Amino acid sequence: MDTIIVLLNRDLRVHDHPALAEACARARTVVPLFVADPGIRGRHRDVFLAESLDDLRSSLRDLGGDLVVRRGDPVAEAVRLATELPAAAIWASADVSRYARRRERRLGEACREHRLDFRLFPGVTVVPPGDLTPAAGDHYRVFTPYWRAWTAEPHRRVLAAPRVVRLPAGLDPGEVPAARRRPAGGLRGGESVARRRLELWVKLCLADYAEGHDELAEDQTSMLSPYLRFGCVSPSEVVARASGHPGADAFVRQLCWRDFFHQVAMAFPELPRRDYRPRQVEWNDDPDAAQAWREGMTGVPIVDAGMRQLLAEGWMHNRARMIVGSFLTKRLRVHWRVGGEHFAELLLDGDVANNWGNWQWVAGTGNDTRPNRMLNPLRQAHRFDPGGEYVRRYVPELAGLPAGLVHQPWKASPKVAGYPAPLVALDNG
Repeated sequence: MDTIIVLLNRDLRVHDHPALAEACARARTVVPLFVADPGIRGRHRDVFLAESLDDLRSSLRDLGGDLVVRRGDPVAEAVRLATELPAAAIWASADVSRYARRRERRLGEACREHRLDFRLFPGVTVVPPGDLTPAAGDHYRVFTPYWRAWTAEPHRRVLAAPRVVRLPAGLDPGEVPAARRRPAGGLRGGESVARRRLELWVKLCLADYAEGHDELAEDQTSMLSPYLRFGCVSPSEVVARASGHPGADAFVRQLCWRDFFHQVAMAFPELPRRDYRPRQVEWNDDPDAAQAWREGMTGVPIVDAGMRQLLAEGWMHNRARMIVGSFLTKRLRVHWRVGGEHFAELLLDGDVANNWGNWQWVAGTGNDTRPNRMLNPLRQAHRFDPGGEYVRRYVPELAGLPAGLVHQPWKASPKVAGYPAPLVALDNG
């Protein structure tokens, strides 16, 4: 082929990029295209995305090419560029959300109309959603059988970056969206950062992951999920780099959970809107309680610390996510959609499949085999933040309390100034 456009969405990298690698091997010139869709925004994600695009442009220029940026509807802009060049094909990485699949259908129809070759490639997950199915049904509904099938499935080969990317002559690359100031403590976006983080984490931290990944004060998670969400690093490469090292099994299992929720989301596109497994829960419509939860003002320190970390950084420790999610849905009885929408707005790693799959899991309407599971925030706090460092870091009103009281400030005397009484009564049981 003469020219292929590779439409980039959640795959902002040059390493282990099947669509880009195949295009560079098949075509004389290749156009890596990102279309800034004004309908997709997020408070913290705009900065992370802009940094990721800057980094990708630098990598592509090092290979002789460039990142072409346009603004508007991705389908319309990709087809417009294809007709202007002209290009013979538009290729992309397959995704699972309802929005992404609608975009893929529209793009396929537009390519047929304009006689352009259209192909979808793997790369968003380790095992493509739909490749593994149980004997009965179109997808796995329980994780453990999926984990067994996933570990037995041969994984595709991790691909090197293209040796060269040739852009058509005279093509205006356009401007990358400007990055605002990154919030204090926020992660920097980009493939270069992701690959350095992966290398150092595997070398220095992976061996301790199974024992320490739930500790809140010393976050020993890899913090690679935002980079996976934007495709700054390939999940296949993360698995390949970790495998064989001490501690790898527990970590790779988390990557399998990510694949699991992607195959659930593909089979059940209503995951963000309807109960995956209806439980006939009587939800409490309490906007004041929901707002207190969003602001980290519930009066339960471990919950408030997690919610304030999210507000400040666009990130929350995974154990804290479980605690705040269980508190909202099981203690306050507020609908899981309220929590999911707040996370979707703020989380750097809030992709559709994982965000909504995890929220339904916590609420008992999803894939959890124990739907009545309820986490006690006091017991969780004493177990995973025993010294209170995590709470003190994000709830400054409690910074002066000793470890024995920091998780139960309403029992202290005198009362902590400026900190609310708890929304619900709790005990250590």
